[in-house]
Amino acid sequence: MRIISISNQKGGVGKTTTTVNLAASLALSKKKVLLIDLDPQGNATSGAGINKTGLISSIYDALIEQKTINEVVLHSEDGLFDVAAANQSLAGAEVELVGIKNREFILKKAIEGLTVKYDYILIDCPPALNLLTVNALVASDSVLIPMQCEYYALEGLSDLVNTIRKVKKNLNPNIEIEGLLRTLFDKRNTLTKQVSDQLSAHFGSKVYDTIIPRNVRLAEAPSHGKSVISYDKSSKGAKAYLALAKEILRGKSNEK
Repeated sequence: MRIISISNQKGGVGKTTTTVNLAASLALSKKKVLLIDLDPQGNATSGAGINKTGLISSIYDALIEQKTINEVVLHSEDGLFDVAAANQSLAGAEVELVGIKNREFILKKAIEGLTVKYDYILIDCPPALNLLTVNALVASDSVLIPMQCEYYALEGLSDLVNTIRKVKKNLNPNIEIEGLLRTLFDKRNTLTKQVSDQLSAHFGSKVYDTIIPRNVRLAEAPSHGKSVISYDKSSKGAKAYLALAKEILRGKSNEK
């Protein structure tokens, strides 16, 4: 089993889109997948076709209320993967976790019993380097970083890489960067290509060959509570995420 956090503290880079569509793509490859929504906005939950306002229990209950993770897991009929869902109640967890002993390890402890149940656990992190994100990084084998190829994205990337280094040094010695995923890509834009080249020069094999394009169908899918894989499998966006899943299944970014 691999536990992968999808993280970038900069919003609007396709983080949740990547989590939902990668989960659906891996599930289509007959892998057992759990998506953990650790973002209080709950967008991955609704993107998986689950009503976040009608939740009886959520990941908040597994972190704070001492419910087991199995008690809060739901199934996405659309994506064919399981979901530990989130909604606005998770926003309070950030404050409540502060007073808990070994607070950085709460999520890791909560999912320990799942190791034989899933092939992949994907964690959608909030767009901030906060205690929820640290919990995700401590629980994970690796971090997948979606990023838009623009100037400010490079600045945010250095902050995230520094956080990963600190977590590796102090809390989780096994964590690695799974890969960097270029998202919302417009090959006609000169700056986009320049930033993309800089990423490849600096991170080398850690940059996925797969590039996620700007795509209307990809943008439309969440409003229907669907992954783009089930919304329009023939779209460029769907094909790109299916290609990313193949890269991850091959362990390509770690082999070169």
